[in-house]
Amino acid sequence: MKDFKDVEELRAEFEAMTNNSDEYCADGSCSTSEEVDLKDYPSYTEALYARIVAPHVSGIYFSRWDIKEIANVAGDSMAIHPRKRMFELLMKFAVSQERMEAVLDEMENHMLEKIDIYREIAENFPHSAPIFEEKIEKAEATIKLFPQILKEYF
Repeated sequence: MKDFKDVEELRAEFEAMTNNSDEYCADGSCSTSEEVDLKDYPSYTEALYARIVAPHVSGIYFSRWDIKEIANVAGDSMAIHPRKRMFELLMKFAVSQERMEAVLDEMENHMLEKIDIYREIAENFPHSAPIFEEKIEKAEATIKLFPQILKEYF
């Protein structure tokens, strides 16, 4: 009889969670219309990391291998480190406008490839479309931010 009570408690907790979804956004993954102000961070690299590399903000997950490939195409060679460290190294490489353009161009190419994959999945599996549409919207908004990043950075 105890197992049934546990299941009922779990069900009640789940229903409370789905009915009050605003309370369960502690990790920041819930959607918001608030824009990230890149000037609110202690360093511009941290601001870019929070805006571009965080998948709940940008809609795209950048793996360590993705960052390594972006760096390689942009003209830098780097070893595998934790993602944040790799991004910091990438930003140290992008000290000139030309290098930053190369980095942002390759990030855009990478994001567009992921968007194509998301669209294909959404098309092939229509029930997943809302999930991927949200990611696509975030990714497109992040790509639109790149010219502003270039302007503010230089």
